[in-house]
Amino acid sequence: MWYEILSIIAIAFLSLMLILALFEPYLEYNITRALDVPIDSQEFLCIVAALANAQIHHHNRVEVLTNGEIYYAEELKAIGQAKHHVNLEAYIFQKGDIANRFLEALIERAQLGVQVNLILDALGSFATWNHYLKPLIEAGGKVGWYHPITLYNLPRFNNRTHREIIIIDGVLGFVGGSGIADHWYKSRKGKRRWRDTMVRIEGSAITSLQSTFVENWVEATGEILTGKEYFPLCEKVGEVNSLVVNSTPSIGRSTRARILFQTLLASAQQSIHITSPYFLPDAGVRKELARALKERGVEVKIVVPGKHSDHLLTRRSSRRLYGQILNAGGEIYEYEPGMIHAKCLIIDGVWSVVGSTNFDHRSFGINDEVNVACNQVKLAARLEEDFARDVADSKLITYKKWAARSLFERAHEWLGSLLERQQ
Repeated sequence: MWYEILSIIAIAFLSLMLILALFEPYLEYNITRALDVPIDSQEFLCIVAALANAQIHHHNRVEVLTNGEIYYAEELKAIGQAKHHVNLEAYIFQKGDIANRFLEALIERAQLGVQVNLILDALGSFATWNHYLKPLIEAGGKVGWYHPITLYNLPRFNNRTHREIIIIDGVLGFVGGSGIADHWYKSRKGKRRWRDTMVRIEGSAITSLQSTFVENWVEATGEILTGKEYFPLCEKVGEVNSLVVNSTPSIGRSTRARILFQTLLASAQQSIHITSPYFLPDAGVRKELARALKERGVEVKIVVPGKHSDHLLTRRSSRRLYGQILNAGGEIYEYEPGMIHAKCLIIDGVWSVVGSTNFDHRSFGINDEVNVACNQVKLAARLEEDFARDVADSKLITYKKWAARSLFERAHEWLGSLLERQQ
């Protein structure tokens, strides 16, 4: 009898948790007083760093790597030259040709005495079984699963690591939106490979990127990585000021990434250019974009997936939210060649943010994320080149076209809105 009572209580508790997760009101961010210092100034950099709780790293080299055929080659090359360690964290590590190449490179390094530490999200890399990684472990590598699917992890099961990080010897790193899977690497069965962006970083910013990795390595394995080999003194190698903003949801639901994005949007005076694969802006973002358009005459252009989106329901949910932005004068472009997965924000041609964060509720309030924010005109100009090409490969969605969408699509949007917080 008591088994039945416990079962009823457990089911009621889980049902309540599900309802709260699906329908809890999101936190509406608002900046009542815009920063009154130039966006390209040292003062602005210091304020943004304080708000994002991020250290300012001067004299970094940041290189934009566009699409899998470019960034995978650079990542594999760097792994092949590792002398002390390779730390890799990924939401998706999917069995296939490119994953095999990474696994072979990691095994080769491990056999030569290089410490290989691999964090995989237990849900995002669900189909990558332990036996697939066994040769790496046998070679001396270590694998940690982030929030594995167990009973004791049930309260935190919805919190995933969405970070995509590779760190080599504490002096070189890669961060961006791409995991490791063939759909980022090559076209197949008539589907074009995904469009994405990673950045290659050298300099003291790697120290913060390393500490971000260590945070989740402890979460996955209990081990704290220490020693000068993991945290070497980094030389001045470039001219880019960088902030590594790692974001983990708090009990109060706020995240550093969300504060960073809201602050930059509210500070734009000329242009806001956004590329996001899952664009589900909350009311705070939509109001901030509308305010930038109407009150300051800021150019707002947004590139999102078109018909090749990998999540139809998410695309429908996204399109439901276009109206306020379009009506205020913003431009939304749907990318046509294939799935676009790049996550980039460019403000006034000065500030740029590249990382794992989407403009959606999961990234802003549920997942662990990491972004690199920089305030260099040259770097922003390089990202603008990609943005211009993506706009040219996209279809402009006008307010008239958006308002004329079918009843079927609107019904699909309504269904998606019920699950919007989990997308």
